[in-house]
Amino acid sequence: MKLTTRGHYSVKALLALSLHSNSQPMSVKAIAKAQDLPAPYLEKLLIEMRRAGLVRSLRGTQGGYQLALDPTQISLKQILAAVGESIEPLPGYHPDVTTAEDWVTFCLWKRLDEKMKEALESITLADLYYDARSWQASQGEATRFII
Repeated sequence: MKLTTRGHYSVKALLALSLHSNSQPMSVKAIAKAQDLPAPYLEKLLIEMRRAGLVRSLRGTQGGYQLALDPTQISLKQILAAVGESIEPLPGYHPDVTTAEDWVTFCLWKRLDEKMKEALESITLADLYYDARSWQASQGEATRFII
């Protein structure tokens, strides 16, 4: 599985929102600056995540984005699905059913795909939040993180 730029930026944006210490909305510009992301592209992703119900937007001078759900209720699978990511181990692959090796390889990848999807469903934004805070504490750093 390869996480595309869309998926990577989306997870980073939601992590930034979860790490934002106060309950005030965070502007696209602030998220982009904190995570070194391109603001115009990030805004498009946030709109998609708003449509999926993961974030809410508030207008006005103090506006911006906030998480719409508790981080424990947002899975990696939901984040990726919100921005059109699909996890396919062998997209478009059709095994040659006349050879056992090809069929076994296909079955193996199918099982791995099922396990990957289970993991993406079980890992939440809260899990990533705690991983990021742990890493920050070990580095003596308060605001940056890498995924």
